[in-house]
Amino acid sequence: MPRAGLCSCWGGQVLPLLLAYICYLLLGATIFQLLEKQAEAQSRDQFQLEKLRFLENYTCLDQQALEQFVQVILEARVKGVNPKGNSTNPSNWDFGSSFFFAGTVVTTIGYGNLAPSTEAGQVFCVFYALMGIPLNVVFLNHLGTGLRAHLTTLDRWEDHPRHSQLLQVLGLALFLTLGTLVILIFPPMFFSHVEGWSFREGFYFAFITLSTIGFGDYVVGTDPSKHYIAVYRSLAAIWILLGLAWLAVVLSLGSLLLHRCSRLWLLIRGLDLKDGADPDSDPRPQKIPISA
Repeated sequence: MPRAGLCSCWGGQVLPLLLAYICYLLLGATIFQLLEKQAEAQSRDQFQLEKLRFLENYTCLDQQALEQFVQVILEARVKGVNPKGNSTNPSNWDFGSSFFFAGTVVTTIGYGNLAPSTEAGQVFCVFYALMGIPLNVVFLNHLGTGLRAHLTTLDRWEDHPRHSQLLQVLGLALFLTLGTLVILIFPPMFFSHVEGWSFREGFYFAFITLSTIGFGDYVVGTDPSKHYIAVYRSLAAIWILLGLAWLAVVLSLGSLLLHRCSRLWLLIRGLDLKDGADPDSDPRPQKIPISA
């Protein structure tokens, strides 16, 4: 019965996953509340204290005037204008910054620190995202698949000598390690140096960016007190695209590396993967497709 099959699928697969999903969200909400609520209260109290001190130092202002000025600052911040500095600050919509923004749109990162404020810009952003997001997904999938295929073209890997298999596993591990350094270690170090962040903050920015979470609390090239090179944010956008492609490769090659390591361990110990087979009957390891 289709109805019985649907109920069985819901009870056997969907319901446990749904419960696990809800429990995971509840766990995250509880931990974030414990970690952040007190810090938020302290920041709020500190801000109110600073406003009182400001009014005490500038008696010509009243509470209402100060609140109006704070509202102006908040509105400017929403529109992407940094309240720090003056009118000579670099534009948020020069070509490099616009290229960076376009990259955050198609990759769905959306830091939230900058958004179109004109009606024409908002309409264009909608249609640009409708076309760009699928294009980005297709591009990253093809790039990741191509890199993975380039690294796994050894159709008869199991026929190679054991020392050759060991070299292949070590080469694959070295490739993943070097890629991790180039994508996840060196860029945070560079961003930390340029932006004046700690390495923890730089790595946090890199992870939040490449995971497409994009909180917007850390964004490169937004400090008005620093003089960035013209292509700085454009290079950051290119790094984002390469990093997303790298993550696609890592996700696909990670399981392959674990599979080959486990097979190599069994081969080194002289075990045969075939059930009931005598390890001494055939010295050549059994063939298992790479895609397994």
